[in-house]
Amino acid sequence: MARELFWLGAYAGEVFVRRAGAQWVDFDQGQQELFGQMVGVRMPDGRVWNPIGKVANRFVAGKEESVQQMYFLLHGRVPLQAAR
Repeated sequence: MARELFWLGAYAGEVFVRRAGAQWVDFDQGQQELFGQMVGVRMPDGRVWNPIGKVANRFVAGKEESVQQMYFLLHGRVPLQAAR
């Protein structure tokens, strides 16, 4: 199951990249310890997010860990036209 959750999280991250202006980044050591992942996304405002972990949390905790809500609440999103 972990493999499927990883790929679903990677898909969510790619949506952030294509639709919100994020970039994939390698997490530094501190971020890896915090997020439990090696990669994540950085928004145009510099904040980093962990969509792979968010998907795993959604699977474990249920609807209160909504990936869709995370996307809509992302700080630093760029307008869709600019993200393309």
